Amino acid sequence: MGRRSKPKGAKDLGGEVSGIVALAGNPNVGKSTVFNALTGLRQHTGNWPGKTVENARGEFVFNGKKYMLVDIPGTYSLKANSAEEEAARDFICFGGADAVIVVCDSTCLERNLGLVLQITEITPNVVVCVNLLDEAEKKKIQIDFSALEKGLGVPVAGISARSKRGLDILLEKTQEVILKRGETKALPVLYPPVIERAVNFLTLMIIPKTGERLSARWVAIKLLEGDVEAIKKTNNFLGFELDDEDTMDSVALARKFLEENGVGQKELCDIIASSIIEQAGKIAGNAVKFKKEDCFERDRRLDRIFTNRLLGIPIMLLLLALVFWITISGANYVSEFLSDVLFSFGDYLDSCFKNLNAPEWLNGLLIHGVYRVLAWVVSVMFPPMAIFFPLFTLLEDSGYLPRVAFNLDKYFKRACACGKQSLTMAMGFGCNAVGVTGCRIIDSPRERLIAVLTNNFMPCNGRFPTIIAMISMFFAGMSASVSNSALSALMLTGVIFLGAIMTFLVSKILSKTVLKGVPSSFTLELPPYRRPQIGKVIIRSVLDRTVFVLGRAVLSAAPAGALIWLLANVSVGGKSLLSFCAAFLEPAGRLIGLDGVILLAFILGFPANEIVVPIMIMAYMSKGEILELSGLFELKELLVSNGWTVWTALCAIIFSLFHWPCATTMLTIKKETGKGKWTLLAALIPTAAGILMCLLISTLSKIFT
Repeated sequence: MGRRSKPKGAKDLGGEVSGIVALAGNPNVGKSTVFNALTGLRQHTGNWPGKTVENARGEFVFNGKKYMLVDIPGTYSLKANSAEEEAARDFICFGGADAVIVVCDSTCLERNLGLVLQITEITPNVVVCVNLLDEAEKKKIQIDFSALEKGLGVPVAGISARSKRGLDILLEKTQEVILKRGETKALPVLYPPVIERAVNFLTLMIIPKTGERLSARWVAIKLLEGDVEAIKKTNNFLGFELDDEDTMDSVALARKFLEENGVGQKELCDIIASSIIEQAGKIAGNAVKFKKEDCFERDRRLDRIFTNRLLGIPIMLLLLALVFWITISGANYVSEFLSDVLFSFGDYLDSCFKNLNAPEWLNGLLIHGVYRVLAWVVSVMFPPMAIFFPLFTLLEDSGYLPRVAFNLDKYFKRACACGKQSLTMAMGFGCNAVGVTGCRIIDSPRERLIAVLTNNFMPCNGRFPTIIAMISMFFAGMSASVSNSALSALMLTGVIFLGAIMTFLVSKILSKTVLKGVPSSFTLELPPYRRPQIGKVIIRSVLDRTVFVLGRAVLSAAPAGALIWLLANVSVGGKSLLSFCAAFLEPAGRLIGLDGVILLAFILGFPANEIVVPIMIMAYMSKGEILELSGLFELKELLVSNGWTVWTALCAIIFSLFHWPCATTMLTIKKETGKGKWTLLAALIPTAAGILMCLLISTLSKIFT
C-alpha cells in the first residue's frame, strides 16, 4: 500500500499512514467516545443530533501499523438532505477510506442498521461496531453477533467504548478488512423484483465506467432516483461525465420499464427507503433478544416528567436557575481570590519595570494597560466558566438537552422556525460564535439563517459577568448569602427567559418578512438517560470549553487593553481622548438611559464583551489605568458617584443582553452566511431591540422618578 498523506490537524505519531478509516454512525451512539478511545485526542461528546458537523481527525497504531481515523458527521441517512448527511456521504464515497467503522447503539440496533445498509451499498469494506454493550446488559438485551454478521455479510465487533472493552477486537477486524480490501462481500439490500431488474440492468452498463473506484450498483440507484448532486460529485470524482447520452438513454429505458410496472420516480425513492428499513428490522429481529419485557420503562417514566406538557418548561427553568445559583455562589469567592493574586503580581511587575528604569510609557502600556485588563478578564471570566461549563456538560451528557429541544419545538414551530434552534441557543451560552457554527445542524437554509441572525439574543459567557455584577450590586444585594445568590440566579434566569422570548418574536418577524416560509419537519432522537462520567466531564469542559473561550477572550483583550490605555493617556487640550469620545456619545447614551461612558465601553468592547466593565472603571476613574477594586461594594460606589441609579443598571443589563455581536461572532456569521448583508443584519437586529427596550425603560424612569 502506498504512502498516505497526513491531513492537516492530525496527531503525528511518526511513520507513514497504512490506511484511512472513516468513523460513521447515527447521533448519540457514542461515536465521539470511540474516536477518543482509539486516538487519545480530546473530542467533545455531545448528546444531541448533529453535534459533529466537521470531520475530526486523529491517528492510532495497531500491530505496528499507523492508521488515520476520520470522525465524519453523525447522521441518520446518506440522502444528503443536510450538511451532515452530505459531508458523511461524500467522505465515504470519495474520501479514499480503506475501511468504514459504523458505530451502532446496542440498545436500539434496528434503527441504526438502516445507516449500515446504506453504507454497505457504497462500499463492502465495513466493520459494524456495536457500542454501549454495558447499557444493553443493564437493559437485559442480548445480541447474537454471529447472526448479525450473517445478516449483513460484514464483520461485527461488540464494544463498550467508555470502559475501552472490546476495542482490540474492533481494531483487529478493521485491520483485517483493510489488508483484505475488496474481498468482503456485504449482502446487498434486496428490493422488489421489478426494481432489482432495473437496477441490475443499469449496473451492468455502468461497471465498465466506474471499475473498482465506485459501487456501480449505488451509482445506478442514484441515477434512477435522479439525485443530481450525487451524480455531479460522482462526475468530479471520476474525472469524466458519467451521465453522458448513452447512460441517460439507458436510465430513460429503465425508468420507462419501472413506470410501466407502476413505479414512478417518487414511488421508487419511497420503496428504496422502506426496503432498507424492512431489511434492517429483519436482521435486528434475528440478532437481538430481549430478556426483559420493557427495558426502556425507566426512560419513559423520566420522560413523562421532563417532557410533560405542563411541567417540562418549569422544570427546565428551575434547572437553569439551579445551574446559575451554583455558578454565582461559587464564582464570587474564586473571583475575589484571583483578583487579589493577579493584581498583586501586577504591582510586583510594576516595581520591576521601575527598578529597571523602563520608560514610563512602556510601563503604563504593558502593565497598567494590557496586564491589568487581562487580570480583570481572567479573574472575572474564569471562575463562572469553570463552574458553568461542567454543570452544563453534565446536563448534556445525561441526555437532558434533547428534551429541552423537544419541549421548545412547538414554540419554534409557531415562530415558523426549527426546533433544533433550541440546541444552537444552548451552545450560545458558552460562545455565540460556537452557537452560530452549530446552526449547521439545521437542514433548511431559511431556518438556519433565522437561527444565525437570532443567536446573539442568548448571552454568552463574556456578557454573563457584566449582567451578574449589575444584578448583584443593584437588585439582589452583594453579600454571598444563600438568599441573595438565589435571587441573583432567579433574576439571571429571567434575563435568559427574556432573551428566549425575543428569539421567538424576532424569528416570527423574520419568517413573515425577509425569510418567508413554513417550518420544516426534522428527526429529533431522545437518547437514553445516562449517568455522566463526572471526572471526564470536568476535565473535558475545562480544557475543551473554558480554556478555549478564555484564550479567545485574552487574545482580544490584550490589544484592546493597549488601545484603551492609549485613549486614556493621550490628551488634547488637557483632556484625554477617552473623555472626548465619552462626551461625544453622552447625548445618545442619556437618551437610552445610559451615559457616554457606558456606550463607549460597549463600543470599545467589540473585540470581547469581557472588557466592557474594565473600560467603564478606567473612564470613570480618569486615572488612565485600571485600578484594583476590592469588590462589588467599591465598584457600586464608583458607579453611583458617577450618576448610576437602579434604572441605569437595568438599562445596562438590557443593553448587555441586546447589542451587536463581538468581533469573533461577526466574523463567524460572515463565514457561515457568505454575505455581508446578513452579517450587518445580525448586528442591527439585537442592537435595535436593545435601543428600543432601553428607550422604554428610560421613559418609564422619567415617569416614576
